[in-house]
Amino acid sequence: MSSHHIVREKQEPALYIHHLGNFNEEYLGQLLEWSPTLLVASSEYEKAISLGLKVDVVIGNEESAHIQENTKWILSPTESLQAVVKYLVAEKYPAVNIISKENKFDDLAHLITEIDIVLFTETEKSYPVKPGFSVWKPAGTIFKIDIISYFETSNLKPIDEGSFEVMKDGFVSFEFITEYLFLTELL
Repeated sequence: MSSHHIVREKQEPALYIHHLGNFNEEYLGQLLEWSPTLLVASSEYEKAISLGLKVDVVIGNEESAHIQENTKWILSPTESLQAVVKYLVAEKYPAVNIISKENKFDDLAHLITEIDIVLFTETEKSYPVKPGFSVWKPAGTIFKIDIISYFETSNLKPIDEGSFEVMKDGFVSFEFITEYLFLTELL
């Protein structure tokens, strides 16, 4: 009996591959585990299908002649993260994981009230959190925090400019007065 589950009702975060680079295949497998809707930048399409991935949506301006069956092509003048996230918001997706070259939220900040976004690079995972956020982490976990305002935290010690280490196994909580705090964890 197979334990493979297909979930397509937007219960799982969509996955958008903006730039795959040398992204760890084990992490990619974890992001694909529950068969999320898979969106790919047109420049990454050939690489994605060479990995055996079933692509649901391709976004960009260079349409491939070798498109997979049942793959939707959305022509866009640019492969911008903002265009993809706006599309997902319009389609009522509650969350998206994005694999990209850099973990900048600059173009996406105005959309984080409408959809949960996690940005992955080859080495990091970044996401915005709201005041009162807490998460269990093992001792030694490193957080990079984009310090845009005063914040208080428990179970973290500063190790250098913007980097903090979890002191002991347990919950780490964050209190601050801005709408969001951007956290980055090393993969």
